Amino acid sequence: MDNFAGKTSSEEIKDKFEESLLKEQRYGEFALGENTTKFFLEDPKMMLFRFARYKFVAKMFDGFESAMEVGCQEGLCAQVIQQSVKKVHCTDFYKPFIESCERRIKNPNITFAAHDILDSCTEEKYQGVFALDVFEHIEPEFENIFIQNMIKSMQSDGTLILGIPSLESQAYASEPSKIGHVNCKSGKDFKALLQKHFVHVYCFSMNDEVLHTGFFPMSHYLFVVCNTPR
Repeated sequence: MDNFAGKTSSEEIKDKFEESLLKEQRYGEFALGENTTKFFLEDPKMMLFRFARYKFVAKMFDGFESAMEVGCQEGLCAQVIQQSVKKVHCTDFYKPFIESCERRIKNPNITFAAHDILDSCTEEKYQGVFALDVFEHIEPEFENIFIQNMIKSMQSDGTLILGIPSLESQAYASEPSKIGHVNCKSGKDFKALLQKHFVHVYCFSMNDEVLHTGFFPMSHYLFVVCNTPR
């Protein structure tokens, strides 16, 4: 059966194209989780922004032996981190997300577990620990427990990265994106909170997929990179 449409492309070009495909390692098709599929179909550009955030974490953790994600949802970007980190452990407190990850993602260097970081730290300690789009869902009275249990899940020389939508961004956010946002902060307040827990806190901003160090009130998204716990 002829695999090509049309008649103009040469047989030589067609043969080279198919030969290149056959030489590549074939992985089959990768299925998105149900929730991720919803976001992709409703607002696909948000996938670009999400990948950009994970790329930043991967660059900061490049060369690490291990990293843990808190709030991995359906594990869409775990592979982005694992390209830079030898072993990645992904956690979420919603068990159906973890079950979905375990069904779909078959990378021996990426593991998944249901765990609520507000309950306890993890038994294993990781060189890098991070949570993106999680902190804003943590009620203010639990924010210090959240940070402390992440610190207790780190190695003594580890690095913590948190990413959240800024308080100022909420005036422009859609209603679905604001669901559960009970603890967004300004850049100044976010940094001050982390400085209570760490000696070194480095702040970055992001607008769409663009990372920068600009004026906090004009930043849609905030990152803190923290090390040396107090």
